[in-house]
Amino acid sequence: MQFSAAQIAMLIQAKVEGDPEATVNDFGKIEEAKAGQLAFLANPKYEEYLYTTGASIVIINDAQQVRQSINATLLRVPDAYSAFAALLSKYQEMMTQQLSGIQQPSYVASTATMGENCYIGTFAYIGENVKLGKNVKVFPQVFIGDNVTIGDNCILHPGVKVYHGCRLGNNVSVHAGTVIGSDGFGFAPQSDGSFRKVPQIGNVVIEDNVEIGANATIDRATIGSTLVKSGAKLDNLIQIAHNVEVGNNTVIAAQAGVSGSTKLGNNVMIGGQAGIVGHIQIADGARINAQSGVSKTIKTPNAAVTGSPAFDYTSALRSQALSRNLPDLEKRLKELEQAVKVLLEERSVLNSEG
Repeated sequence: MQFSAAQIAMLIQAKVEGDPEATVNDFGKIEEAKAGQLAFLANPKYEEYLYTTGASIVIINDAQQVRQSINATLLRVPDAYSAFAALLSKYQEMMTQQLSGIQQPSYVASTATMGENCYIGTFAYIGENVKLGKNVKVFPQVFIGDNVTIGDNCILHPGVKVYHGCRLGNNVSVHAGTVIGSDGFGFAPQSDGSFRKVPQIGNVVIEDNVEIGANATIDRATIGSTLVKSGAKLDNLIQIAHNVEVGNNTVIAAQAGVSGSTKLGNNVMIGGQAGIVGHIQIADGARINAQSGVSKTIKTPNAAVTGSPAFDYTSALRSQALSRNLPDLEKRLKELEQAVKVLLEERSVLNSEG
């Protein structure tokens, strides 16, 4: 599809500088873009490419100064990065809206219901009493178990599995290979040393505007619901255990894990490969550094922690700085010990002579 600068400007509320009839049909990075492509400049360190890019249209910040002549048509917005993201979202939405209907072979139970403009891909399975909202896109090889409810405008990418009884809100995107509603890790130790499985009879509830990356796992609750609240963003390869609550607009980077019954507050940020033990609470706005191991409740809102076990970020940096100086401190300590030894010997001699 081809769009003019004027049309794009209307979509993102931009001011046009240059030819409003300039057209693009693709996207490109500003340093590599060619004629017919749209790029953006948000980071000032890439400013040099603004004057050399082959892009036909470039989205830039209102505050960006232009110091040389530019061949591209400029679209000025308050925040170029956000505007570009919004444009990509609109483009993706237009592309997915073209998908509709039920491809064969696939299975849709007779008791399942779906809203208008849904798409069911090849080899998908839709179980009994499933409810799909409007504009839901179910890509090939997706499994949706019995009694699952999925809201409007959701996208389930290839190979997603949603177990029975789980609920997804509106505008939820789940990427390939993710499993929602598998059994929580619940086993009761027995007197003979074996373990008896504790049935996991709850479900998973995912609220509106959540995005979940590829190959993530969100376990169903033992009783009640594992809950991912609205606006949360989960990266690839994340483990969310049974009865966990993930707060509104919380973001979790790849390979992080949250153990059972832990409650994450709103706007929490968790770095990659971080691990959080079970049955604790993380305050709103907390920031957990990559590879941190959190073993205790974080009570202070907006606290930043790092390390394993994780503790205050600033204190941790001081400790790391001191640890780097340990060899030098050891040397100085030995020198002081030697100096003290010499002084004591000299004092001993003086006392014996006196």
